[in-house]
Amino acid sequence: MTDEAPVAQRGFLGGVGETIKTVVIAVGIAMVIRTVAFEPFNIPSGSMIPTLLIGDYLFVSKFSYGYSRYSLPFGPPVFEGRLFGAEPKRGDVAVFKLPRDNATDYIKRIIGLPGDRLQVKAGVLYVNDQPVRRERIEDFTETDARGNVRRTAQYRETLPNGVSYRTLDMGDSGDMDNTRVFTVPAGHYFAMGDNRDNSLDSRRMDGVGFIPAVNLVGRAEILFFSVDGERARLWEVWKWPAAIRFDRLLNLVT
Repeated sequence: MTDEAPVAQRGFLGGVGETIKTVVIAVGIAMVIRTVAFEPFNIPSGSMIPTLLIGDYLFVSKFSYGYSRYSLPFGPPVFEGRLFGAEPKRGDVAVFKLPRDNATDYIKRIIGLPGDRLQVKAGVLYVNDQPVRRERIEDFTETDARGNVRRTAQYRETLPNGVSYRTLDMGDSGDMDNTRVFTVPAGHYFAMGDNRDNSLDSRRMDGVGFIPAVNLVGRAEILFFSVDGERARLWEVWKWPAAIRFDRLLNLVT
């Protein structure tokens, strides 16, 4: 009797074991990177158009604002507050956990810092009682899969610290174009979507409201992929050549 069969069996089992070990190590490394460095997110809604489009995929830096329980998968309450905390800058595009459920990821632009007074009057944003510079620029245009062109009024807004970005606003008479004064509490932030008439944000106290510092997940940094969902679903690889927005790949989020 020879031991060829047992040796082959041990070799097979050893190979399976090494494969499992490699997969576990790879998953562990990915989880560490996702927790402390960068986490990928995709954009499912139009609230940040024109800065972010539906179908954009981006990396968010987890270290920009330090770490809280929400930096970890599933947000376990393993510690309070933030470790290595850093203040967001006015104008940052940030991901945070929705305060009303502490679970849903939202992405908006940080407009107000602790102690700020914010108000929108006739579509114009006021920060600490001073109007933010807002200039009308060319219309934002979108072309759907059928070739129909949609146009929306577009503005360039410049915050007091010099951060400049584009916003969309279909009119200046809506509920969110005329708000009360919001005073941001200590340890909280005020965020708005760049698509001003199509964004559930801090202007709605019953929707988002003030964002606790602990709920911040990270700062949006760079687009690594973008696909037009009207032309192809993510898994329809054969349609990518016509659907990928090549001009958006590797763009910084500003």
